[in-house]
Amino acid sequence: MHIKTLAAAAAGIGLLAMPVLTACGANGTADTAGSTTVTLVSHDSWSVSKNVVKDFEKRSGYKVRVLKDGDAGQAVNKAILTKGHPQGDVFFGVDNTLLSRALDNGLFQPYRAKGLDTVDPAFRLDAGRNRVTPVDHGDICVNYDKAWFAKHRLTPPRTFADLAEPAYRNLLVTENAATSSPGLGFLLGSAARYGDKGDKGWQGYWKKLKDNGVKVVDGWEQAYYQEFSGSSEGRKAGGDRPLVVSYASSPPAEVIYASKRPATAPTGVATGTCFRQTEFAGLLSGARNSKGGKAFIDFLLTREFQQDMPLNMFVYPVVKGAKVPAEFTEYGPAAEHPETMAPARIAAGRDQWVRAWTSLVLK
Repeated sequence: MHIKTLAAAAAGIGLLAMPVLTACGANGTADTAGSTTVTLVSHDSWSVSKNVVKDFEKRSGYKVRVLKDGDAGQAVNKAILTKGHPQGDVFFGVDNTLLSRALDNGLFQPYRAKGLDTVDPAFRLDAGRNRVTPVDHGDICVNYDKAWFAKHRLTPPRTFADLAEPAYRNLLVTENAATSSPGLGFLLGSAARYGDKGDKGWQGYWKKLKDNGVKVVDGWEQAYYQEFSGSSEGRKAGGDRPLVVSYASSPPAEVIYASKRPATAPTGVATGTCFRQTEFAGLLSGARNSKGGKAFIDFLLTREFQQDMPLNMFVYPVVKGAKVPAEFTEYGPAAEHPETMAPARIAAGRDQWVRAWTSLVLK
């Protein structure tokens, strides 16, 4: 997104997001108002068209309440801390970078969603156990400010290696890998690209980035909306970094939500810097309304939701045959050859990589 606070911008410009509801009972868990309400716990970028949710509510007989819990990493950590008394019934927004942490902590109970057979097998990372259901995918990539590079007559970077070249000194801003999902995805992308070989691997690469003036901020909103010169909000904020770690779907968002629609996207994607991210939903262990939670997870795989999702959360469907908006194919196609990493390798290396990254880059 997650990817994915682009949805917050969308909610303020005409698309209808579900309200943030944080009503709590005496034990600190969300008040689900009996068995007629399904409570969804998610990151801040959850967004869906109002009519789509109303259709689900009408068909299922359940009302949907949404509890947003910050960035994806924050939301996952909080869900783990509260798993004995879960805040809701369904959690949406854990991605492949944090999946093993959620699964190892017993956050979800198994459920095989109706419609799972329509999901591309490449996204079924818990196949056979069905503790989570794939919902969307996207690519974490470096974005660049086209106008800045044209003004300075400099060719934008295309690959991880390019970013460490002297020509791009002091131009890149990224998110903290310890606190941000895209920041972690970018770290994992570099580990997938260079391996874990000390100075000859991703650590050596990040030493070069640090020497080349990479700037690190806490989260995506700060990086994209304040530091990046290519976003509409970044220009208003005086952002002076023409390179930012964001998503392949960010350029179409800049087109769609521009006050005056441009002929071409003002930002581009360094296609050789992408890391594939898949997001999942799961039925929380101890969910009060497991029956309603299962119905909601089924809903996430319907063609109606999958085709509504791109223009709300700026991610791609996982259901085969689901259509994506023309703006996506024109301005933000998914990366053809993104870096990927097996969940087992992420689980084995993630925490020690983040600790090493923190010591290397932030100290």
